[in-house]
Amino acid sequence: MPELPEVRTVAGVLKKLINKKIVRINIHYPKIINQNSLDIKLLIGKTLKDINTIGKYLLFDFEEYILISHLRMEGKYYIKNINAPLNKHEHLEFIFNDSTSLRYHDTRKFGRMHLVKSKDLNKVESIAKLGGEPFALSKEEFYNKISKKKISIKSLLLDQTIIAGLGNIYANEVLFASKINPFKLGLEITLEEADAILDASIKILNLAIKEKGTTIKSYTSSLGVAGNYQKHLKVHLKSGEKCEVCHSEILQTKIGGRSTYYCPVCQKY
Repeated sequence: MPELPEVRTVAGVLKKLINKKIVRINIHYPKIINQNSLDIKLLIGKTLKDINTIGKYLLFDFEEYILISHLRMEGKYYIKNINAPLNKHEHLEFIFNDSTSLRYHDTRKFGRMHLVKSKDLNKVESIAKLGGEPFALSKEEFYNKISKKKISIKSLLLDQTIIAGLGNIYANEVLFASKINPFKLGLEITLEEADAILDASIKILNLAIKEKGTTIKSYTSSLGVAGNYQKHLKVHLKSGEKCEVCHSEILQTKIGGRSTYYCPVCQKY
């Protein structure tokens, strides 16, 4: 699933569409559009003003309207000529006034779009519930959100209402960098450890953004742009390998149904 660095990379690639006007929209799989969405064809005749992100969400800004897009597991955007053949996994097309076609591609059809009036963005439940991104949270805010939770810190880092933008890859890496065992409960995390988690999150996410995300399996940002952060991974997908710090064997387990990788020595409970 694309996480904050991948989503920001996608937004950066797609910014070349800014100032282009939508002249037609072809919907091939209507369920991609959230049932609470405004009619997406309201965007016909509208000009794309900007593309921003919040957590794992893309926000296409059409001034009066904002199109919220969540890529989920396999979602991608491609920019193609209007005459390019339609791929069977391309479920929605935005046709711009220069014959550019922005196509949403999703092999598993899990991604969702939601059109809202710009003034109502923060009233959308999925947006309103989001916690702050690591860059915007203080250690006190983060600590207060987790300090009474009898839930593993790994699961808490994946909870987008607590901290927005981290997914499984970066949560594993952040806990290793901050030397915290993924099984440790939120109520066991000290203020200093909360600070270490935020600091590691910011450093790792900034580097991952610079490296255009992590390419594992099917992720490409768009137009074939692939990430390079996988070269920096310390524990994720490295079960059975030696820890770079202490040379102990990296372990793999499941926490909350998610694959979790950690060093039992560096991240001793």
